[in-house]
Amino acid sequence: MRRTERRERDGGMSTGIPGNARARAGGTVQPAGAWRARSVPEQLGVAGLGAAGAAIAYQAVSGGEGLWLPCPLRALTGVPCPLCGMTSAATGLAAGDLGAAMAANPFVLVLAGFTLVMLVLMAARAAGRIAPPAQWPATRRRQSYWVAAVLAAASWAFQLHRFGWV
Repeated sequence: MRRTERRERDGGMSTGIPGNARARAGGTVQPAGAWRARSVPEQLGVAGLGAAGAAIAYQAVSGGEGLWLPCPLRALTGVPCPLCGMTSAATGLAAGDLGAAMAANPFVLVLAGFTLVMLVLMAARAAGRIAPPAQWPATRRRQSYWVAAVLAAASWAFQLHRFGWV
């Protein structure tokens, strides 16, 4: 029976999918509890959680002293990149030194805030409190690209000023 015929027969009330499964693109069915792809913000949130964990572990192991990873762009050209100071800022934030984190790269607070929001959002999704993510429309994706570009440009301007280029 074709999908349109089934909808006409039952008034559009049935999806033809068992109650413990979800429809996926292409008409296939995903069992409840099965792995699903994460949205891009969720993937970035997981990456942020990983970075936060690494910063806390680094701070605990080294006590904030020892090897600091150099910026490859700055090492090769002398010009700081937009993310210069992010490692120092993250370890400063993990140590509770907000002043050091802000001096190294104040945009660490934006990334930390985003990571915390994504942590809460992902926990709510895992608990079934909110629906899984939907595909963003093209206009929303464009807006998010512009926001990311403006934040990167502002971070780069800060780093260029910090290192005396501007």
